[in-house]
Amino acid sequence: MPKTAIDTCELPLGADLDRAVAEWLAHLGHERGHAVKTLDAYARDVRQFLSYLGADLGHAPCLADLQRLEPKTFRAFLAWRRRAGTISRSLARTLSALRQFFRWLDAQKKVSNRAVLQLASPKVPHSVPKPLTIDKAAGVVEPGPGAELEWTLARDAAVLLLLYGAGLRIAEALSITLKDAPTGDRDVLRVTGKGGKERLVPVLPVVRAAIARYLALNPYALAPDDILFRGAKGGPLSPRIIQLAMERMRSMLDLPPTATPHALRHSFATHLLSSGGDLRQIQELLGHASLSTTQAYTEVDREHLLAVYDAAHPRS
Repeated sequence: MPKTAIDTCELPLGADLDRAVAEWLAHLGHERGHAVKTLDAYARDVRQFLSYLGADLGHAPCLADLQRLEPKTFRAFLAWRRRAGTISRSLARTLSALRQFFRWLDAQKKVSNRAVLQLASPKVPHSVPKPLTIDKAAGVVEPGPGAELEWTLARDAAVLLLLYGAGLRIAEALSITLKDAPTGDRDVLRVTGKGGKERLVPVLPVVRAAIARYLALNPYALAPDDILFRGAKGGPLSPRIIQLAMERMRSMLDLPPTATPHALRHSFATHLLSSGGDLRQIQELLGHASLSTTQAYTEVDREHLLAVYDAAHPRS
């Protein structure tokens, strides 16, 4: 099935179908609470399929065209994506988006076509989190030379400590405002995570001290509603700056290629589990919607769990 225009641009849709896609995305955002990045990915996936369909039909597709679709059309689309180099994980997300879209169309009595539900999901390679060792993680978050004087070094140290000491995602750490920052006696941080889900995270004294050090050195005046961490020119700090800081540390501290800012969050969870932390509590601290996501850390720390089993089981 030849495809040309959709390689570089998005083909137009029929008015009824274009409106249905917009309504579906609004439903996911307002009623299902999907994060903005998830909505963007789903929108790209579904519109790419509809552009593919339009190129095949030779006209802007409408809802009536969806009613007549067969499984082979979806298979051909996924095969085309695969030939273009799309990985299995992205294909699985695309198929999930299409399934959700067609289920919603059915529930809204716009289109009743279950062809996409007949497809099996692509096999996604199983992966486990790749944390740093305790010594390596400690080396990353230890304030380097000059952090007591140079505000950008103090800033980077504070951000990295939030990732390892509180298990935050980098986007969560960089969205903290001054009024919500754990300063003074405030030892709990309210975090807004994926899908707008809020959670409370305890903040260690060493993390609070790092934030206080950064604030004392920060040259920019901050209002209570301002973003806490600032870039060199005074704007909100870009995640790329923290990623670059980790890249420099990889060579300085002989860290593995997997040592990224997010690896510090993995390290937070893994080291808590190794120290006897409860899986449900770690789930709450990380803001995972499902316990199965948190259970990935049990594979990382299998040796510790076996030791606990041997010590606790009455027949060990």
